[in-house]
Amino acid sequence: MPKFITLEEALKHFFGYDTFRIGQKQIIEETLQNRDLLIIMPTGGGKSLCFQLPALLKPGLTVVVSPLIALMQDQVDSLQDNGISATFLNSSLNWEETRSRSLDILNGKIKLLYVSPERLLTDKFGEFLDKLAGENRLAFFAIDEAHCVSEWGHDFRPEYRQLKQLKVRYPTTPILALTATATKRVQQDIVNQLNLHSPRVHINSFNRPNLYYQIITKEKRSYNQLLQYIRAQQGSGIVYCVSRKQVEDISFRLQNDGIKAVPYHAGMADKDRSKNQTDFLRDNVRIIVATVAFGMGINKPDVRFVFHYELPRSLEGYYQESGRAGRDGEPAKCVLFFSYGDVKKIEYLIDQKSEPKEQRISHQQLRQVIDYAEGNDCRRTIVLRYFGEKFTGNCGQCDNCANPKPIEDLTIEAQKFLSCVIRAQEKFGMNHIIDILRGSKNKRVEQYGHHLLSTYNIGKEVSVDDWKVLVRSLLHQGLIDETNDGYRVLKLNKKSWEILRNQRQVLVPVNPKNAVKFAGDYNPKASEIELLLERLKRLRKHIADANSVPPYVIFSDSSLRLMAQIQPQSLADFAKISGVGSYKLEHYGEPFVSEIRTFCQEQSLPSALPASTHMKTLQFYQQGLSLMGIAEARNYAVSTIVDHIAELIELKQPIDLNDFVTPERQTAIIEAIAGHGDCGLKILKEALESDYSYDEIKFVRAWWRRENTNA
Repeated sequence: MPKFITLEEALKHFFGYDTFRIGQKQIIEETLQNRDLLIIMPTGGGKSLCFQLPALLKPGLTVVVSPLIALMQDQVDSLQDNGISATFLNSSLNWEETRSRSLDILNGKIKLLYVSPERLLTDKFGEFLDKLAGENRLAFFAIDEAHCVSEWGHDFRPEYRQLKQLKVRYPTTPILALTATATKRVQQDIVNQLNLHSPRVHINSFNRPNLYYQIITKEKRSYNQLLQYIRAQQGSGIVYCVSRKQVEDISFRLQNDGIKAVPYHAGMADKDRSKNQTDFLRDNVRIIVATVAFGMGINKPDVRFVFHYELPRSLEGYYQESGRAGRDGEPAKCVLFFSYGDVKKIEYLIDQKSEPKEQRISHQQLRQVIDYAEGNDCRRTIVLRYFGEKFTGNCGQCDNCANPKPIEDLTIEAQKFLSCVIRAQEKFGMNHIIDILRGSKNKRVEQYGHHLLSTYNIGKEVSVDDWKVLVRSLLHQGLIDETNDGYRVLKLNKKSWEILRNQRQVLVPVNPKNAVKFAGDYNPKASEIELLLERLKRLRKHIADANSVPPYVIFSDSSLRLMAQIQPQSLADFAKISGVGSYKLEHYGEPFVSEIRTFCQEQSLPSALPASTHMKTLQFYQQGLSLMGIAEARNYAVSTIVDHIAELIELKQPIDLNDFVTPERQTAIIEAIAGHGDCGLKILKEALESDYSYDEIKFVRAWWRRENTNA
């Protein structure tokens, strides 16, 4: 192994990156000092590198405890593709494969070993580790997905509890516990359960600035609504549903509507579930429709959107599931389809729980999700506050901030509400306090004598919904607290008293309105970059298929985008791209540089698309002009503009098919294409019973070609 003067040199050599992400370098330095660590770093923050790089720099074997076979396979594939000696031992291997890998470990040929907690704790494997420890060849343990150790976590696994034996058996071997999310209660439980010795705790921000959060009110014909939104997106996506039946139904309907989609849930045969996951990871299908069984450890960095077709059970669950989008740091969408019908479904499921306390807490978690969905405040502020992190709001990356609501000064109303909370002795929740303020005559108000309070009926002029808007905003801004025991009792805090003393103003976003979306300025260079990026993705997919690995194992989307922007035409320049390490430069440098050179040569020709008339048409489309408007602005026939738009759709340019063909008519045209193949427009028009225009068919056929290319 080469000697490195700095950690940055080692980082570039093994992984191709020039700089560390926030928090990584300090964690790696402390790992090299043989300390126990608890690392809480959000999805996409670079947790894996925090143990992988020190494992390569320290003598001996690093043992990584991982809960899922698929996750082990994925991480080992990625490491091996960087020329790193890593392997796994799990039930997917036969006896001979297990024996061969075990010998490689004993002979010092392996630096990282991935195992499940179940295998780690067997007597036979314990003897194997004892031998390595006796020879001082055990570097450290990395416990991935460490929240599984805590019964207070969102994905508790009893077998993880047994990992406390590691410190008893190997007291001098350091342990790194890593997870993406953990409340303070879960953090302390992880430390206690793993017997960590005076651990350093590293908590990175839970904020994922590349994710766009959005709530969409579910319409009556919700499937068509979902289909429309999926067709408007590019790249891979996940659609989460609550029930297995819904998963099967949605995936089946998407397939019939020309979307490459597969189901995933715990009721499927292991073989089918594994195949569908592999097809999704390798970009053989575009959409995976799943229950929460598809979740932890899914290491696909280029998921561009996560849609929750039904309500998640908790904000922590939603953060985890939506967080599977944009792990590569590139922009991604997290959309929650909200309806009160879904609330009733979840409430019914909660009521089937046998323990009253569990029911109570589950109902509170559901109400927190509803408050998030109905809230007018910055959605990022709401989510981060759940994890105890302050955020100033105005993120610009959620629907509430992108379409800001009018702000009203509701200080007087807030004072009325807080005064009522005090007079009710801080023993009740939002709905009861609102009932008092509005002069409700329900039995509960009178039972407690609250109809005699001075605050009774002083807020009758404010509707229940408007009071809820205020109270949710008070909670989301941290201006009042709520107990977390399932009862949702409101408590005043320091900021509450500042409001009552006229020391703090209460500004609340109200009356949401739709904002007009304006397109940015046309940028020919940006269009050129997008075209080259698509070609590099095709090359990556071809190489990945030849090596039977997911495309992101070859290069991440962010690395490809840098290649498309910088356009290196020599191996020396290509080596400077972030994500290009020594191993990848040697194995993939020549084909990628060759593709970039070819593209650049083509762009110098007069017929090159970015310099052509198509991109000018795209510019006018992005300014919001209709087909007729573009034709008039360019002095072309409308039919010529239609041809431009169709070709742009097929080339994966930012054209929304819904602007030209309604979802229902798209479905009919796609069915015709599926039945007759990619044939002429006349044949397809004759196959359609209703009156469909050639333009509509041309647009949908272009979209169909784009979605069904092997690239």
